[in-house]
Amino acid sequence: MKINRVFLIVLDSAGIGGAADAKNFGDDNPNTLKTIAASKNFYTPNLLRLGLFNIEGINFYGREKNPVGSFARVVEASAGKDTTIGHWEIAGIISERPLPTYPEGFPPEVIGELEKSFGRKILCNKPYSGTQVIRDYGQAHEMTGALIVYTSADSVLQIAAHEKIVPVEELYKFCRQARKIMRGVHGVGRIIARPFIGEYPNYERTPRRHDFSLEPPAETILDALQKKNLATIGVGKIQDIFAERGISRSLGINESNSDGMNKTFQLMDEDFRGLCFVNLVDFDMKFGHRRDVDGYAQAMTVFDAELGKFLDKMRADDLLMITADHGCDPAAKGTDHTRENVPLIIYGEKIRAGVNLGTLKTFADIAATLAEIFSVEFETRGKSFLKELI
Repeated sequence: MKINRVFLIVLDSAGIGGAADAKNFGDDNPNTLKTIAASKNFYTPNLLRLGLFNIEGINFYGREKNPVGSFARVVEASAGKDTTIGHWEIAGIISERPLPTYPEGFPPEVIGELEKSFGRKILCNKPYSGTQVIRDYGQAHEMTGALIVYTSADSVLQIAAHEKIVPVEELYKFCRQARKIMRGVHGVGRIIARPFIGEYPNYERTPRRHDFSLEPPAETILDALQKKNLATIGVGKIQDIFAERGISRSLGINESNSDGMNKTFQLMDEDFRGLCFVNLVDFDMKFGHRRDVDGYAQAMTVFDAELGKFLDKMRADDLLMITADHGCDPAAKGTDHTRENVPLIIYGEKIRAGVNLGTLKTFADIAATLAEIFSVEFETRGKSFLKELI
């Protein structure tokens, strides 16, 4: 029996140790997994059983004598450490140039063009924490109607607005306008809508965040699968990351990683042939950037319990891949992502257990392997590892 369904789960930011060029990205020996594994809240027997701690370079946790999964350490070949470039590479695109960042804020000509398009003034225009920026600028926003525009160490332009001042659909419209402006030399990876509610100083962000991504610059494995009428189902922000391209169906996550896993469980009860691509963003958004070690560890513990349920529901023709898109070490300085290698775990009845694939040179090997599994034509610099598993 052939493999009919692949479930590719991205643990957003779950890096496993600094890449060889981490210092070029301002990172000093980061290791997200090592940091959280030291927490009292960390307990992941299913990941251990699958072979996570047998991966090359992981020497800080007990190894599994007879892992039931196969595994690899994967190096990012693209020039970046953000969600967009990481996912693009997983889908087969290697980005030679980093997306633009704005450590001093956006230049006056960009701000002027945005204000003209919005018909509103702009506040802030600095790199900022998303929770702190609404505390510092929320009251002025309410008084004037000006939009809070800020960035981070990532290639993003974020627009925050109170829902009673700017209805969510209007905020989305402003983000679409910004997406049209932020192209070419100013083509940031994502424009992010950041609605919030509450009264000063107790503002809080709502789950109605929405990302408006730059369209991938080349064909992805999603495009290739869709051309062959295979399912390409996105769970979480996958549709946003790929600018709605190559996705046949999308299930958003409204609450948490657990909501994303519940939606994935529902999909496991359906018959389809193709790919279910899942992004679990809590690790990054709620814990990595906020430098919450114990919270990150607890989130991984919860995921591991849900993973046990997932493994029990798998069919004989299913394949599971678990990976990450970058690191975000909660013990690192600042609030930025960290340039790290990522894990890859592969499990299913149709593949061999316990295969150590060593260190793969690019995330794009995942896309190449998917292309071979589903017998679709797809050009990528990645190399399939399927033959080593069959």
